[in-house]
Amino acid sequence: MDLTYFQTFREVALRQSFTRAAEELGYAQSSITMQIQKLERAYGVKLFERYGKGLRLTSAGEDLLKIAVQMLDLYQQSKEKLSKQGGGTLSIGAIDSLAAYYLPPLIQQIRQKYPDLAIRLQPDSETVIEHKVKEGEIDIGLILESKPSDPTLQWITIKEEPLILIANPDHTLSILDEVTLEHLNGVEWIMTESSCNYRMMLEKVLRTRGISYRIGLELGNPEAIKRCVRAGSGISLLPRMVVEEELSRGTLIALPFKHPDIRLEVQMVIHPKKWMSHSLHEFIEILKSTSEF
Repeated sequence: MDLTYFQTFREVALRQSFTRAAEELGYAQSSITMQIQKLERAYGVKLFERYGKGLRLTSAGEDLLKIAVQMLDLYQQSKEKLSKQGGGTLSIGAIDSLAAYYLPPLIQQIRQKYPDLAIRLQPDSETVIEHKVKEGEIDIGLILESKPSDPTLQWITIKEEPLILIANPDHTLSILDEVTLEHLNGVEWIMTESSCNYRMMLEKVLRTRGISYRIGLELGNPEAIKRCVRAGSGISLLPRMVVEEELSRGTLIALPFKHPDIRLEVQMVIHPKKWMSHSLHEFIEILKSTSEF
C-alpha cells in the first residue's frame, strides 16, 4: 500500500474534511476521495462517517489512525537516519496564546536551520493537546500550566509566564501603588472563556477570599479582550506575552497586583517513548533557550 494513502488518511482525519485535506496537500478532492476509498476496500471497513456538516472517524478509522501515525513516524525516522537531514514534518500543538504570541519567532528559527522542514501548528485546548501527544498525533505540545496533569507524559518547564491584570490607563485602580484582592471587590471583569485555566485559577482565589466580582463580558479571543478593556471600564487577567505591545505603547496598563496562587509556566509535553528527529531535538533546544530571557 502506497504510504501516500496513509498520509492522506491522516490529513483527512486531522482536518475532518476531504476539501480541507485536499487544499493542504495540493490534491484534487477527487484524488483524496479515491485514496480513502482504496484504503477502505483494502481493509474492508468504513474509515469515516458523516457527523453534522463534517466527518469523524469510525472505530475502525481510529484504530487505523494510531497505526498509520506510527508507520509514518517510522518512515520519517528511516529517512532521517539514512540521509542525516532534517526534513520531514514537525507537528506542534499549542494553546491559542502560545501559538499566536510565543511560537512564531521560534518557528522561524527552526525553519532557517531546516528549510525543507514542514511545520504543522495546531492550536487547541490543553486537554486535546495532551491527548494528541499521548496518541502520537503530534510531536510536541505547549501549554500554560501550573503543574503537570498527566504523569504518564514527559513534562519540561520552559519558563514562568507572568499573569497580569490589565486595565485602561484611566481606570480607577490605576492610581494605586499596590492592588490587593480587597481592591478587586465588585469590579467588572472581561473574562476569557470558562474553560481557560488561568481564569479558573483567578476565580478560585476570588471565591476563597470572598471577593465578589461581576463578569461584564466573556470572550474567547485575546485580541477581542484587549480591545474591550481599552474601550471600557473592565479589567482582565492575561499572560504578559499577550499584552506586551499594548503595554509598550501605553494603550493598556498593568495593575500592580501579584498573588502566589495566580501563576503559570510554559510547559512542554512529549511522549516518553517519542522518537526524536534531528529537527525535533533542535526545536526542543530552541524552546529551552527561551528560559534564559
